[in-house]
Amino acid sequence: MTRRDFSERDIHMALDGELPQEERADYEAWLDEYPEMKARSVRFESDRARLRDVFADVLDERAPDRLTNLVTGEARRPTAGAPRWRMATAAALLLAIGAGGGYFAGMGGVGLEAQAEDELAEEAIAAHTIYAAEQRHAVEVGANDKEHLLGWLSKRLGLTLIAPDLTAEGFELVGGRLLPAGQKAAALLLYEDAKGNRISIYVTAEGEEKAKGIYKLETGDASAVYWLDKGWGCAVVGTLPQEQLLDVGRKAYRQMLAGAGMA
Repeated sequence: MTRRDFSERDIHMALDGELPQEERADYEAWLDEYPEMKARSVRFESDRARLRDVFADVLDERAPDRLTNLVTGEARRPTAGAPRWRMATAAALLLAIGAGGGYFAGMGGVGLEAQAEDELAEEAIAAHTIYAAEQRHAVEVGANDKEHLLGWLSKRLGLTLIAPDLTAEGFELVGGRLLPAGQKAAALLLYEDAKGNRISIYVTAEGEEKAKGIYKLETGDASAVYWLDKGWGCAVVGTLPQEQLLDVGRKAYRQMLAGAGMA
């Protein structure tokens, strides 16, 4: 039997308990096959949990009709000079209430777009979680064929990619692989130290966004140090102490920009 194509809508159905039981196994396999969708599922579940905590006292209350009408467009247009924040507040409240019992945004036409840096960090953490745990199939091309690996990934990403030298930090390159990142491609470079600890560098071509920071999901041990700048999106992921991960991340990113002639 051919597996059907899943989408973001199925993620919400699964979180709401509405995905048919007979499709669960195929759905879980789909999540494992597409790390960016698995990261999105984790993000949505985390968002729902936070919203429930914040609005625990009003989750069982029915949203007032005037607010529902504002969001669905059934209310009259606001008069000239009316504060726009009222619309935003109504939408946020309805989304929060809806998060307790279903995916309101998908049904009502109102959505909250995740920021580019959140998506980058979450996709990087998902990829690391899946592949860093692998022993035999962690990478597609090993470090012994580094020249081919970097040439192949650079061509697919449209970026001049190098593998940072992290030997001073105790890490050696294991290899890398190509991953999907929405409609784009992403590269994953995997490193390992003498104790078997692994870190990964996740890279994808981005737009004009500029951001940097540290990102950690509410569940799991891995954190991501990320940058979006100069058309690059880069995240260094691992379970190292934060200061150590920051130090490794900075050194890796500087080397990558220098290798691309952008330092």
